[in-house]
Amino acid sequence: MQLSTRNQLKGKIKEMKKGPVSTEVTIDIGGQSMVVASITTGSADSMELKIGDDVSALIKASSVMIMK
Repeated sequence: MQLSTRNQLKGKIKEMKKGPVSTEVTIDIGGQSMVVASITTGSADSMELKIGDDVSALIKASSVMIMK
């Protein structure tokens, strides 16, 4: 599969907070950084996501802010 998304962060699911409509998924992307995504619970169920799974966070945004 080819995607146009350039920002692809690989990691492991560290935590999941499942609700009736949406699920918050926390991904550890290297021990120091986390990415938190909110996806539909239907998607989380159909992908059979669970803590410890290897996943990729694909980030496509029109703007990215950098702070120093």
